[in-house]
Amino acid sequence: MAYDANVQRRAAERLERERRERRERTERLRLEAYEREPRLERLDRRIQGTMAGLVAAALRQGSDPVKAVRSVREENQELQRERAVLLGGLGLPEDALDDRPACPLCGDTGWQGAKMCRCLRDLCTQEQIKELSKLLDLGGQSFDTFRIDYYSQTPYPGWGTSPRGNMELIYDVCLNYAAKFGRFGMKNLFLSGPPGLGKTFLSACIARTVSEGGFSVVYDTAGTVFAQFEARKFLRDSPDGLDARDETRRYLHCDLLILDDLGSELTTQFTQSALYDLINTRLVAGRHTVISSNLSMEDVARRYAPQIASRLDGEYHVLPFFGDDIRLLKKNRL
Repeated sequence: MAYDANVQRRAAERLERERRERRERTERLRLEAYEREPRLERLDRRIQGTMAGLVAAALRQGSDPVKAVRSVREENQELQRERAVLLGGLGLPEDALDDRPACPLCGDTGWQGAKMCRCLRDLCTQEQIKELSKLLDLGGQSFDTFRIDYYSQTPYPGWGTSPRGNMELIYDVCLNYAAKFGRFGMKNLFLSGPPGLGKTFLSACIARTVSEGGFSVVYDTAGTVFAQFEARKFLRDSPDGLDARDETRRYLHCDLLILDDLGSELTTQFTQSALYDLINTRLVAGRHTVISSNLSMEDVARRYAPQIASRLDGEYHVLPFFGDDIRLLKKNRL
């Protein structure tokens, strides 16, 4: 689960900002409590003194260290009880002024040794969804809001089933693919069919669910992806070229890539090479990809090089979309 470096950086900055704000709130509360009950400040100083005394007693020579430590500990406990009473009188819990980390697992560092802690991983997921939402309406697109009733129950010519029956199967595949990501039988999906039938909507549903599962997800259109590969090759060490290098690295190494609108790009020898590089690299690495396109697999075979068509046909599970344009149906119902 390798999150994009920018996503991880923003998440780490949020973690540090929240830790700083929490400390500032605690300090403000401490000063307010001291002002309302001056004895609290004196008690806190004495408690800090007994803690230092506890260490000194443990190291003391020439006397019984066990007895000294016990004496200091008893004094500290008595002071803590008095402090709790004073805080209670102010309507505060006894740990209200303690600077405790929000995450006891990592102490708010975000890491448990070399492993990313759950708290930082959750923030990475939130930042990733925020980034995906720039291109996808993740606020309203989820499997729970998908409307199957827009699809006709009348058998569709040439398919032997109705758009609704077909979409029920597609919905189940997409839902299980996302919910069981990495454990589902299909690694790669090819969503094929005319515009307005829900391909982008279901892609957004998959992106949201997989991202919430803690995996790195990148969504982009085919035109943008190939433009980045082109900038990486021809702009090289320029600022745009360096940015493109980072972007193409994301495309190649994320857990799930969603490539939208394949076939809308201007097909050249370079775009064919970039597409082959993208597909083949991800297949060899065992990474998952979802492609949506207005092209059928037969169209792919005519449009792209045989090596590309072969990999898509052999390694991707095709989900054919057919029926009436849902966007038009929704508009007519308004």
